[in-house]
Amino acid sequence: MQKVGVVGLGNMGKGMALSLVKGGFAVFGFDVAGVAATLQEQGVQACASIADIAATVDILILSLPTSDIVEQVVLGDGGVRASGKRGLIVVDTTTADPNSTKKVAAALADAGIGFVDGPVSGGPKGAATATMIMVLGGSQADVDAVEPVLATISAKRTHVGPVGAGHVTKLLNNLLTGAHLLVASEAVRAAQALDIDPTKLVEALNGGSGRNSATLTNYPTWIFPETFDSGFTMKLMRKDMRLAMALLQSIDATAPVAQEAGRLWAASEAAIGDAEDFNRIVQYIDAKH
Repeated sequence: MQKVGVVGLGNMGKGMALSLVKGGFAVFGFDVAGVAATLQEQGVQACASIADIAATVDILILSLPTSDIVEQVVLGDGGVRASGKRGLIVVDTTTADPNSTKKVAAALADAGIGFVDGPVSGGPKGAATATMIMVLGGSQADVDAVEPVLATISAKRTHVGPVGAGHVTKLLNNLLTGAHLLVASEAVRAAQALDIDPTKLVEALNGGSGRNSATLTNYPTWIFPETFDSGFTMKLMRKDMRLAMALLQSIDATAPVAQEAGRLWAASEAAIGDAEDFNRIVQYIDAKH
């Protein structure tokens, strides 16, 4: 039985680990908060350290908040590079800095360890129900090798290019998500000012060419019901927007709309706390305007 590990058992990693158990894999878990021990009755075997899990498994999935933490887990003392066996393949589902991704992949390659960047969309619900969407960067051989595992935790996978391409694509995806939320909120406020029911507006938009992720999903699911419990925080989305802005800057892109979206997300930090749901951005009105 192929052994699969998951490092980082938060909102996303926990769902992936349990989906892998249902898929018939031998699943091992590690989390600094000790979550793995709470999942043992559900079939996830707890490991004592990064070194322990890296030396045990054939495929290791990372579900971590930032590139800095990925680098620490992979390159640090007792990390994956030092402890993983040759032939191991790491799949990083973090929404990460592509430059860091390439650095980590190169270091692992020197140790005979493969790497696929496979950021995910679909949130905690998608992880729990194995309906996530993944974009993949890596060699064709490594992508093919991890396909049975990824097919168990996701509904659709697109191999977009070499190492780093998955993370570039995910940053551009999240840039669009951030912009969609901002412009949709402006449309909703305009409708309210003109005595149009916002729910009827969104229903109408979703039947026309103006529909987007915010009108199709965010407003009906988390904003109109006022639950704001998507499982994705302002802190994480602001991080993704910062990375997207740095990506555009690195290629001297002419992108005034994207840059304004990035500015607004950054400016919102003074008004909306890091721990708040990222959909709260629709409540932000820039004081400068």
